Amino acid sequence: MPATSDRKHLLRHDARGGNPNVLAVDIGGTLIKAAVVDHVGTLISEFVTTPTPHPATPETVIALITRIAEPLPDFGLISVGFPGVVNRDCIVTAPNLGTQHWKNFDLERTLHDTFGAPVRILNDAIVYGLGVAKGPGRECVLTFGTGMGCALFSDGAIFFGLELGQHYACDDQSYDQYIGHAAYLEIGLEAWNERAVRVITAVHALTNSDRVYLGGGNSRRISFALPPWATIVPPSSGVAGGARLWHADMDRWFAPRRPATEEARIRP
Repeated sequence: MPATSDRKHLLRHDARGGNPNVLAVDIGGTLIKAAVVDHVGTLISEFVTTPTPHPATPETVIALITRIAEPLPDFGLISVGFPGVVNRDCIVTAPNLGTQHWKNFDLERTLHDTFGAPVRILNDAIVYGLGVAKGPGRECVLTFGTGMGCALFSDGAIFFGLELGQHYACDDQSYDQYIGHAAYLEIGLEAWNERAVRVITAVHALTNSDRVYLGGGNSRRISFALPPWATIVPPSSGVAGGARLWHADMDRWFAPRRPATEEARIRP
């Protein structure tokens, strides 16, 4: 909890209606989770979990988020954890939703136009990690869900998203295929845990992290004793990270955008 003297530093002058509460949304290939939180990530609404629509097109996902948000308390800011590569002005990949639907889609602008509130979007593993990575040192977040997400943090602030899920883990299988939910359903709990041991050990060695945080829906299926540098973190970490997207120290990652009409004029 920040000291009282720091709180004004965290409040946003650009929030809709001056309301600092955040609608934090975690979009996954299997579930979409959302809640309204205050500026330090404390829940002020229920934590809503809803199956991801299929096909998970921008239209169906945004319609679902709109329905989820309707009964929740009022908010002035929106944060989104998205399962793929996110550029400043568009989605680049969405391997577990359908890149063919999402590539080059301006999710930030569309949500802003839908709700009339400022929006910030980052990769879901990064947002998840912002809720737990506090430093000091090197920290790694692995999320086990439909696929596998990975992000690195240094002293709790500087972060790097790794699309490790799309890289080869074993033979011709990517990490998404090797340790994702479809693999769990195919090989069963015991074999899946054997794979999880190998993945966690390999990623720890690769990243040389001081701590590894394990999240995502399938982290609850881990049944082996964890090494001292690994910890399972709760699903609510994603919404706490969503609040942190709007802290002042995150501003450097979100340069102001031009108005939509100006962007349209300069596009080739």
